[in-house]
Amino acid sequence: MNFVEELRWRGILHDIMPGTEELLNKGMVSGYIGFDPTADSLHVGSLAQIMTLIHFQLAGHKPFALVGGATGMVGDPSGKSAERNLLSEEALQHNLAGIKGQLEKFLNFDCGANSAQMVNNYDWFKEFTFLNFIRDVGKHITVNYMMAKDSVKNRINGDTGMSFTEFTYQLVQGYDFYYLWKNHNCALQMGGSDQWGNIVTGTELIRRKDAGEAFALTTQLIKKSDGSKFGKTEGGNIWLDAEKTSPYKFYQFWLNTSDVDAKTYIRIFTLFNKETIEGLEAEQDAAPHLRTLQKALAKDITIRVHGEAEYEKAIKSSEFLFGNTGIEFLNELSDAEVLALFDGVPNHTVKLANLEEGINIADLLAVHTTVFASKGEAKKMIQAGGASINKAKIATVDDIYTTDTLINGKYLVAQKGKKNYFLIIAE
Repeated sequence: MNFVEELRWRGILHDIMPGTEELLNKGMVSGYIGFDPTADSLHVGSLAQIMTLIHFQLAGHKPFALVGGATGMVGDPSGKSAERNLLSEEALQHNLAGIKGQLEKFLNFDCGANSAQMVNNYDWFKEFTFLNFIRDVGKHITVNYMMAKDSVKNRINGDTGMSFTEFTYQLVQGYDFYYLWKNHNCALQMGGSDQWGNIVTGTELIRRKDAGEAFALTTQLIKKSDGSKFGKTEGGNIWLDAEKTSPYKFYQFWLNTSDVDAKTYIRIFTLFNKETIEGLEAEQDAAPHLRTLQKALAKDITIRVHGEAEYEKAIKSSEFLFGNTGIEFLNELSDAEVLALFDGVPNHTVKLANLEEGINIADLLAVHTTVFASKGEAKKMIQAGGASINKAKIATVDDIYTTDTLINGKYLVAQKGKKNYFLIIAE
């Protein structure tokens, strides 16, 4: 597989330094991408870079994933309007452990010569004194060169200004490239298009310091067709960690992709070949309502991030809320999974002791909870056959509900009509 050609047809490639493709076509090349350790999980915004490393390894090259234990203490100004908070070493170490576990799901760390390798720049910066740094690194890159970078110009000319800490970031990242070039034979740095300036600083440092040659390649920043930020929802980031974003929500994020974006994302975020993708696109064009692309995209990514079992559970969760899956499905879920499934659904609590004695259904829905505004409204809906408990229509306004009706010994699921869900929690 030709790595650069693979990125081109997938629409990922943005910038490439002259000579890079020729180098990659000669044989195995070591290359790296840096990952920001400001959280203990990567999010879907990181997936584009992870996919770049996957393609790089599949093309026979050796991928390095650099986690910025040192640069995380400084803060990258690229694309930022304000300086971010700096993390303690303890917090960074916790984050690095989480990120490493996630990257191991995608890259092969045990496949011979081109096995993936993870490195932490804190390892080579922790003993690097400030005086040694400005002597061994700072003297090779002029202030004029650094000031010309967009990431610097945009901040210096803005309202917030720029600290010396962030100003020196490109030197620190540049030294990462130099160190990996010198010690691990890394000839290529890759990253998002907003990193071009920082990456090129590294190639320039290698050239000026050791008269060496290094190369750069960047990929497109992922955008949504409606102009909103990719990877964000009203609830915040879509994380790869199941504790931060449930597999069900993760699956739904991809399933709800627009038709236009699905055609872009299926190229970027899956390993389907061109023939398979074009076949899926033809099916989508013939019957858009079936959402063939979205389903294929959501399935592939959910399985690779969370595994087959969690994907199947996400499907069942969708069918439970929007289809005909019975209430017994909730017995397969943990408390955390039940609450994640009903995230955004109105929650009510009822005293367990009251249920042990038995509660009239109208009282349950309008007195003990506010599923209905009044008992009269509740009775009217029940008599019209429009109210359900645990997916079973309520028979009469005189029905009594007890703890025997609880799912997992804790939950009741009320419905007004088919789509208006309410979760009642017995405590």
